[in-house]
Amino acid sequence: MSSPAAYDVIVIGGGHNGLVAAAYLARTGMRTIVLERRDDLGGAALTSEIAPGYRAPTLAHTVGRLRPSVVRDLRLADRTLQFIEPEARAFVPLPDGRGLTLWADAGRTAEEVRLAWGVAEAEGWRQLDRLVGRLARVMGELSTFTPPDFKAVGLADAWAGLRLLRAYRGLGRADRAAFLRLLPMPVADTVEEHLDAEALRAAVAFRGVLYSALGPMSAGTTAALLADSAAGGGAAGRTVYTRGGPGALATALVGAARGFGAEIRSGADVARILVRDGKVRGVGLGSGEEIPARAVVSAADPKRTLLGLVDPVELGPHLRWRVSNYRSMGCVAKVNLALGALPGFAALADAREATLRLRGRIVLAGSVEALERAADECRNGRIPSSPPMEATIPTLVDPGLAPEGRHVMSVIAQYVPYQLADAEWDACRDVLGDIVLRRLEEIAPGLSDLVEARQVITPLDLEREYGMTGGHPLHGEPSLDQWFAWRPLLELGRYRTPISGLYLAGSGSHPGGGITGGPGANAAREIVADL
Repeated sequence: MSSPAAYDVIVIGGGHNGLVAAAYLARTGMRTIVLERRDDLGGAALTSEIAPGYRAPTLAHTVGRLRPSVVRDLRLADRTLQFIEPEARAFVPLPDGRGLTLWADAGRTAEEVRLAWGVAEAEGWRQLDRLVGRLARVMGELSTFTPPDFKAVGLADAWAGLRLLRAYRGLGRADRAAFLRLLPMPVADTVEEHLDAEALRAAVAFRGVLYSALGPMSAGTTAALLADSAAGGGAAGRTVYTRGGPGALATALVGAARGFGAEIRSGADVARILVRDGKVRGVGLGSGEEIPARAVVSAADPKRTLLGLVDPVELGPHLRWRVSNYRSMGCVAKVNLALGALPGFAALADAREATLRLRGRIVLAGSVEALERAADECRNGRIPSSPPMEATIPTLVDPGLAPEGRHVMSVIAQYVPYQLADAEWDACRDVLGDIVLRRLEEIAPGLSDLVEARQVITPLDLEREYGMTGGHPLHGEPSLDQWFAWRPLLELGRYRTPISGLYLAGSGSHPGGGITGGPGANAAREIVADL
């Protein structure tokens, strides 16, 4: 080992949470280094070339949940990072061949709902949209907290509790009751209380299960919907892009971390976390190099960190067993398409209208029952014949991602199992790509003929290439027993581990997954307090 004073903090993983944590730590003057196994930085926030001249969002395709305080504190806007938020938030193809657009203007959306299903449905939409907006603000406040230490509640816990109580009391009596009632409810029941149209129910319910293995009839999925709405947008959600794709966010975070003094090394594969006498001493790389530090913060998922990098003796058999039972079996795949032209959508005959309505997310959810059936197929190790999907065409708002007049399409295929029942993923990659294209052909006939290149990323690829154990993009299921103080486990819910100086800062920690920066920012705050 070199000098014991080499660094104050080592950050394992150069995903967006790792970069956020490093920037906050370096901003306080701590000597910080980020070690990333891959050559690319950003984790799920990547933009990659899928064909000459075509750049697509590799994994995540929107950044609408990024915490505003992260943008402000790290001065990301000063680093030429540009956000694009179109008026159209989501386009929902309907079974009768029509289409519905959910707009940023709630009144405009309600009018479209009225024209499609009548006055009563429009009023139900208004009520649901307002309710989600109000309750989601409490979830947003909750996301900034460090979960309490239930064994020894301190002054900081009491202060956080008072802040939460103030946000909760600000709801009003009816909403306070609704908040407590809805949190554990299946999102299917929540939408059914307000809406009758199956397509509209499914479009909202889909946001409560996206990226997870939970079906819309699973308990706690309303909490996931509210968490997804914490950044605003109500029942429709937000659709926010970064110019240049999600990789532009990673570039800005790298610039911020380095600007505050952090060192960043890519191609640095951490093989083990060094522990002596119950305290972190640094990390060892696969090359044999050892780097000492006062603390280590891992933005990798909890299983990869605690089961893969820590000596079993240091963790102990009981905690290892509990971590091994943390549920992180993925069920999401990604397909990126290079298109020779903008596809024609059956529900949008007018080309100008199409370019406006397709700028947000394109939601293919069918019905709540169809979502639940697809979840069951996934649990049984089968690729659904008609998987629910969310797609974007980012070139409609950011044409520089493709040659002039051409486009890229980013498609998230939901309920695609990590483990296939009777096949191996390396033999089924094209099968999945074909299923996704057939599904898209249902709403955009002739789309397949426009495909010039496609990139298929399976759940197994998410594990092998991007380090997500089980291929789970959220680093673990967002179920109620793996949420808030119980994420990933009760004794690990405050970003600290039983090993002194070892912290967790990835999506497997509160407030969970998505491009938020929340886990990284919260963990950095606790590390600063400790050191």
